[in-house]
Amino acid sequence: MTDSVFIDTNVLVYAFLDNDKARHDMAVQLLSEMMGKEVFISTQVMSEIYSALSKNGIGHEAISNYLFDLEEDFNVRAVTPDTIRDCLLLKKKYFYSYWDSLILASSLESGCSVVYSEDMQHRQVIEQSLTIMNPFF
Repeated sequence: MTDSVFIDTNVLVYAFLDNDKARHDMAVQLLSEMMGKEVFISTQVMSEIYSALSKNGIGHEAISNYLFDLEEDFNVRAVTPDTIRDCLLLKKKYFYSYWDSLILASSLESGCSVVYSEDMQHRQVIEQSLTIMNPFF
């Protein structure tokens, strides 16, 4: 398995916001540990970041700059019709929400061995190749 990892929205939102200092510090630490790894996010993650940060009162310019930085730092996987098909199969098999299943599908399509998220079952293995890790556990 590769050193490729996928980062879910919540980790990147906590890294930007500092209203939850403990989670902010853990998210920043995790991202610093990603040096030398191939890190993926998806277009879904970028959209969810925009929504979450704007709901927290962050302005368009600041969010745009953050998204541009993420695009430069990470591999961005586009959600395609194939991703959605895979998502629907994963949703049926693992009983996650549509949106969490879409994260899993993007992670698998990217060849990742780990997805960092607080929204799913810590240490669960998906399709015998992807481990969910909650960095705030």
